Order: sequence, then C-alpha cells, then structure tokens
Amino acid sequence: MPKSRTSSFTRRGFIAAGGALGLVAALAACGGTDSAKGDGGKDNGAAASGPWTFKDDLGKEVSTKSKPKNIVAFTGTAAALYDYGVPVKGVFGPTKTADGKADVQAGSMDISKVEILGNVYDEFNVEKYAALQPELLVTNTWDGTYWYVPEASKDKILKLAPAAAISVGGDATLDKALERTADLAKSLGADMNAQTTVDAKARFEAAAAKLREATKANPGVKVLVGSGSADLFYASTPDTSADLKYFKQLGVEFVTPEKLDEGGFFESLSWENAGKYKADVILLDNRTGTLQPEELKAKATWAELPAVKAGQITPRVTEPIYSYAKCAQILEDLAKSIQNAKKVS
Repeated sequence: MPKSRTSSFTRRGFIAAGGALGLVAALAACGGTDSAKGDGGKDNGAAASGPWTFKDDLGKEVSTKSKPKNIVAFTGTAAALYDYGVPVKGVFGPTKTADGKADVQAGSMDISKVEILGNVYDEFNVEKYAALQPELLVTNTWDGTYWYVPEASKDKILKLAPAAAISVGGDATLDKALERTADLAKSLGADMNAQTTVDAKARFEAAAAKLREATKANPGVKVLVGSGSADLFYASTPDTSADLKYFKQLGVEFVTPEKLDEGGFFESLSWENAGKYKADVILLDNRTGTLQPEELKAKATWAELPAVKAGQITPRVTEPIYSYAKCAQILEDLAKSIQNAKKVS
C-alpha cells in the first residue's frame, strides 16, 4: 500500500485485553457476522426491519440483522458516503489539521459532528470505537488489508462490528472504485436517483471525456507523480493505484520509475537525485504531512526540475474521495493541466 507520510501525533493507548473482551461481549448483538449470503452490492437492506448484506471487495459477504445506522469509516470513505447522503458516527484517518481545520481527506463533512478515533496512520482509539456501538466499519483496501486499521489492534476492532472494504489498489481503477462505493452507499440507503447524484455522475463522465480529448490534443506530455518529504522525493508508478491507472486508460502519458520500493508503489530518491526523471507536468501529493510547493522552494534540486521552472505543478489527490462529485473535479483539473502544458522535458 502507499506509504503514509502524515504528521506525528502521540499515539493513543489501547484498552487492555480484559477490557476488550468485556466490550466485545457487550456489543456482540450489534454486529452480526460476515458469513451470510448476499448479492454483491445490491440493496438487500431496503426493508428497515430486514437483514442487510453486502459483498465487499475482499470477497466477504458482510451481514447485519438490519441496515446499519451506527457506521464508522475511514475518513475518505466517510466523506464519499456523506456526498451520497449517508452519515457516519465516527471516523479514523486524516480528519483534522494541526490548526483545527478539516483535512483535505474529510471532503465536505462537518468534522465537528463525527467522533475522531484516530487522526494519523496507526492511531485508532478502540475504547471510543466501542462506545459508539458500531454496527459497521467501512474502509478502503489497497492490498487485501483494511486501510488505516492498525495491525496491532486489528483483531479487537474487527470483533466489535462487521467490516466492509472497497478496493482502490490491485486491479481496481478509479471508475470501478467509484461504482463499488456507490453500490455500498445505495445498500446503506442512499438515493442514487437524487438529482445531485445523477448530475455528479454526468459531470464525471464529461470530465473523463475532457481528459481523453486533452491527451489527444496535446500528445507527448510526460507526467511524473511525486511526493516530497524532508529527506526524500518519492516518484510513484502509475500501475498500482486506481486513479493513475484510470488516467492512463484515458491517455495520460506517465513517467514510470525504474526501481520501486517494497510494495511496488514508488521509488525513493534522495533530494540530490530528485531530477532523475524528466517530466513536463508533476502531479504532487496533496496530503497533509507532505511538502507542498511553498515548502519545496527550499530544495535546490526541486527548483531546477523543468516542470517546476515552467510552473506546471498540479496537486494530486493521492487518496481520492470516491464520490462522482469529488472525482469529477480531479479529472477536470488534470485535463486543464495537460491541455495547457508545454513540453519542457
């Protein structure tokens, strides 16, 4: 999975094993199991009094006795559900910045109305989670694991409520991840015929056409996907993330790094070697905790990159909010960048 390079916060303590067992027993009635049969994302929970089932992208048939209302989700997934009108009780993942504002991954959510169980990677307050009486946990998956669910406390967390994951890595592409997130939202009660949703999907499809047209109109523009930290510049491959694979299908020409780190997502370059790959446009990681253009000015090799000199830097939404409304904007911005780009590499 992509390396999380968020700011460091003091990690919250986890409840002791004995306490966890007590909480599991107390909440056993809330969760159900994930062994019941379902139909792969159709709205089996339409009847309020009937069971709810959903087949997630880990191949699990997730089931509860009735449609879940107490939902806890990874921040970006919660933001997508919010766009479809499905509220959540709690979130985990980058939600609030150091100055108290909403993190970019929180999207349009009012973060004052959700319980934040963890704000950085590997942070998840199990005790607060249990207190929410969760009926369903939702997150993404890059490699078959639950994104932002800490390995150390995973077993405790997954005992408290069923979990569903939507794939954003592996074979997934942006359009597929959007479709599956919409399937999940529909199963949880979202009205997919609402005008805002219909309009957002139409906007996304139009934006995809714009990006395809831009790549045809300005062929040969080389795009490098990068992320900056204090010591390293990370050059990402376009072949492992749902968004980049979809952009590639639409004709975007990416620079592919040669020596990928373990996990196969990016190549780590010292700042002295940041110019190893030449590009006309740089898609720069916009996540909190990564260096942004103002901060990167202090890096001499960054300033010498042809794309930087040309001012052809576009923010990359590295972990998209998988709603049509949010992803349409991503495609529109990229189409504009490629359409206006000059070849400088």
